[in-house]
Amino acid sequence: MTILYLLIPLSLILLGLAVWAFFWAVKNDQFDDLEGPAHRILFDEDENDLSPEQRRQRQQAKRSETAARETPDDQEPRP
Repeated sequence: MTILYLLIPLSLILLGLAVWAFFWAVKNDQFDDLEGPAHRILFDEDENDLSPEQRRQRQQAKRSETAARETPDDQEPRP
C-alpha cells in the first residue's frame, strides 16, 4: 500500500512530461508534414551522384524527348 504513495506521483510526473513533449512537438511543427518525406524519397533524382558525362547524356535525352513531343506527327505535308 505504501508503494502507491510513490507510484501515483511518479506516474503523474511522467504523464505531465508526456503532455509537455506532445505540445512542444506540435508547437515546433513536428507533425506539420507527415507524408512529404515518404514521397520525397521516391522521386529522388540523385543528380549530385552523376558524373559530368552522365549529366550531359541525361540533358541530351531530355532535350530529344522534348523535341519529339513538340514535333507534329499528324500534320499533313505542305504541297
